[in-house]
Amino acid sequence: MDDKNVEMKSYGVPDDSDQSHQHVSEETATARGRRGGTVRDEQEMAYFGKEQQLKRNFGFWSIAGFVCSLLSTWEGLFAAFLYGFQNGGPAGLVYGFIFAWLGSLAVVASLAEMASMMPLSGGQYHWVSILAPGRWAKFLSYITGWLTVIAWQAGQASVAFLAASIIQGMVVLNHDSYVPTRWQGTLIFYALIFVIVFINTFLARWLPKIEGLILIFHVLGFFAIMIPLVYLAPHGSAKDVFVTFINAGEWSSDGLSWFVGIVTSVFAFLGADSACHMSEEIHNASTVVPNVMMFSLLLNGVLGFAMLIAILFCLGSIDDALATPTGFPFIEIFLQATNSKGGATVMTGIVMLLMAAASIGVMATASRMLWAFARDNGVPFSNQLGRVHESSALPLYSILVCTVTSLLLSLINIGSSAAFNAIVSITTASFFTSYAIPTAMLLHKRLRNDPVKDNIHWGPWKMGPILGPIVNVCALVYSVIAMFFSFWPSTATVTLQTMNWSALIWGGVIIFSVIFYVVRGKHNYKWPIVDPIRRNQ
Repeated sequence: MDDKNVEMKSYGVPDDSDQSHQHVSEETATARGRRGGTVRDEQEMAYFGKEQQLKRNFGFWSIAGFVCSLLSTWEGLFAAFLYGFQNGGPAGLVYGFIFAWLGSLAVVASLAEMASMMPLSGGQYHWVSILAPGRWAKFLSYITGWLTVIAWQAGQASVAFLAASIIQGMVVLNHDSYVPTRWQGTLIFYALIFVIVFINTFLARWLPKIEGLILIFHVLGFFAIMIPLVYLAPHGSAKDVFVTFINAGEWSSDGLSWFVGIVTSVFAFLGADSACHMSEEIHNASTVVPNVMMFSLLLNGVLGFAMLIAILFCLGSIDDALATPTGFPFIEIFLQATNSKGGATVMTGIVMLLMAAASIGVMATASRMLWAFARDNGVPFSNQLGRVHESSALPLYSILVCTVTSLLLSLINIGSSAAFNAIVSITTASFFTSYAIPTAMLLHKRLRNDPVKDNIHWGPWKMGPILGPIVNVCALVYSVIAMFFSFWPSTATVTLQTMNWSALIWGGVIIFSVIFYVVRGKHNYKWPIVDPIRRNQ
């Protein structure tokens, strides 16, 4: 056998005489393989040169619970309500939500198609490596990998910190004399992180069941808040909800104010790619992952839109809601609706618990993404971070680094909340950059040459030659809009505290990853490919 065939076989890539990756019956493909996967799962891993190291414990409903709770769409609307209300008002929030939902559906459909083709934990950077033109593949893959890693690390800190801040808001609600401090918020954050890490390590074998229960709580919690809110609160008029725009940021036009405010709804749909990064722990991943991504976005969109309409009809005193000492207008809305601190506390507690539950999935996703990138030698200390603990089948070193990163980031908040917010604010821009690059590569491949001709086979979930390009274009347009306006401050007149520093931080991440690529990645990064021969080009 010649050297080329030896190299291809060593990576599990089929040559002309071995096309089992594609030509296998459905019954055989879905038969049980090793570590809880199917024969198809094993073939797809081997096709892209990867070995099965993690246990495939997740099925459709458990990973659906994972993604739905992580998205936290209706819960996230509560947390980010103020930003969108000041820039757009009730009508702006309604139409901004619809815009963000449709745009997110286009983005997630594009990602789902690639996840079905290449169900690997690296997600975006894997897809870019396979789909990008040969001379750009390694570089673009590396940059995408760093952006995705940073997005999930910042996302972990921001979601857990939101939950910690809501706890402080609940204390303010019940104790008028309490004045929240940043160091207390950091300690609460630490307590949440330790619980999250405990669940992701010692209780990891039960994580699929836990996520299934969280899905039930996610839906029941929606009704537990919706019913008393709608029943007890005074209702506004349809005109107040669907016609009233607010431009509290004093932008030059209501239209510009609306675009600035859509960040609230954009934030509420971030994170659907989490299923992609858990692909190597999902049974029959090429089918389940894309279906779960679309299901989660549809379910959360319905729940989120219904909750948004309920909030806007039940606002009560807007001035009191915006001036609440709790820091969260939704807590004051609950208080006005129930006329009871106890009732408002229970309703707020549901939101807080679900935000904390979302952090469980964010930690799991962030660690898998870091582990996958380390497996391809994309980060420093890759030998350690790319390891999987043999008995637990968990990337424990990556989980540890994610934990330490979150703890260190939270320390910044003690010294300066503006600095902390600046760092975590890159989440939206980094996510959408990591979405746009592979989507652009897929569209380029579609328009220039069918991927199948380059030995890149479509997965079970695909949109087709007509709908696919249209959806890809819509996804790119939406990603650019969302990323661009994520850089804008909430008001036209900015101070050091109100300035949005995310553009600066995002640019710094890009520059860092480029420099690191030149210094290290260009020589050490084992970019994922179909044909290992390309690595020598």
